[in-house]
Amino acid sequence: MELRRVTPQPPPADAESVTSQSLCEQYESGATVAELVATSGLSYGTVLNRLHEAGTVMRTSWQTRRMRDGQARHNLAARLRRLYEQQGATLTELATAASVTRRAARRLLIEAGGTPRTAQQTLRIRSAANAARRMKLALSLRARYEAGATVPDLAAECSYSVGTVYRLLHQAGTRMRPKHNHGPARAPRKRP
Repeated sequence: MELRRVTPQPPPADAESVTSQSLCEQYESGATVAELVATSGLSYGTVLNRLHEAGTVMRTSWQTRRMRDGQARHNLAARLRRLYEQQGATLTELATAASVTRRAARRLLIEAGGTPRTAQQTLRIRSAANAARRMKLALSLRARYEAGATVPDLAAECSYSVGTVYRLLHQAGTRMRPKHNHGPARAPRKRP
């Protein structure tokens, strides 16, 4: 297991030129607070204050080690890409899954060859998945209805309203029984 080290650079002539944002970017790239202290010439407390000022989400030491380990980082990036592309996860969900910031999750996604989506694209992916689940449920309800179950029974089993069950049955193209006829669906009569 090879750890990547940030090479300390000589401190800048003017410590005030080190911005909170630049410290945040270095930290999110894998630098530790101690390394930022060494490279910036600022005190430990000042570096922490500037990181908090920039809204940086702090890591634990094990998260830093995992992030800096090349193979572990590669595996994490690949896992995040699968979540993003196959399950339609958002960047916020990726950040939560990896215990990193949204920005770091986005960077890992790009490292793995993923392409960030727009919010509209994510909504389309999620609504398509919801539509597929809804159609699967509708077909399941149709099969049970055609086997003789009543709409109120189906509603009680699924914890849906009767109206929702009717909508799902119609969506599945179910041939409805006449009211108060609780047997299996009959074939239509042929006219002479």
